[in-house]
Amino acid sequence: MRTITAHNEIDRLFAGGRRVSCPALLVLAAPTPEGADRGGRVLFVAGKRLGPAVHRNRCKRVMREMVRRAAADLAGWDVVLVARKGTASADPVVLDRSYREALATLGIQR
Repeated sequence: MRTITAHNEIDRLFAGGRRVSCPALLVLAAPTPEGADRGGRVLFVAGKRLGPAVHRNRCKRVMREMVRRAAADLAGWDVVLVARKGTASADPVVLDRSYREALATLGIQR
């Protein structure tokens, strides 16, 4: 799993990516641009509105583990996971199901 770090790519995803909203997270996805790593890339976002740094970091850790457990084939896709208020305390089973359903809705995974 590679992460997206370039600001112009992040802006492209937020401007033109398809979105699926779940209670515990928001998932955005767009095809990976030509010339970039086609193996699938992920960006984890936890905004300051969620609370202190400790809570935001926990949200990102929870989302990273969720992506590892799902073992989804993201080849050719850039995916952004945006934490919501309940991400850190969400039940892992519910979070995993929401993530898989979001990927299916976006056409990334069946």
